[in-house]
Amino acid sequence: MDDSVSYSRIENDILPKFRKQISEAESTEDLKNFFRYSVQELFRQIFAGKIEIGQEDVRLMPDNQPPFAISDQIQADEAFSSVWNNSDLSSIITRLSETATHRYLHLAKNLKKTEAKIRM
Repeated sequence: MDDSVSYSRIENDILPKFRKQISEAESTEDLKNFFRYSVQELFRQIFAGKIEIGQEDVRLMPDNQPPFAISDQIQADEAFSSVWNNSDLSSIITRLSETATHRYLHLAKNLKKTEAKIRM
């Protein structure tokens, strides 16, 4: 029997707000911030104060694979590594980061077009 824990209920709770935020993002920086806020909220609900998540602890990194980074300090935390290794948390963050990366690439492409039109 599998002893893994599922946090898909929490994912489903934060998804509507996350989708709304990324669809309304006006810049790639907005998008990175919305991703970070959503992951921080996910961590707050999962860890209930056991882990303090700072601004630099979670980052969207669209050019990397996977397209996110979690700080070494958080990864070294025993509570985090236990949840990370025995749940679907990594899959949830991967899905969120892939969604954000898709929107990031769209915004980055359109930003270049907009800047080119302005310079004409």
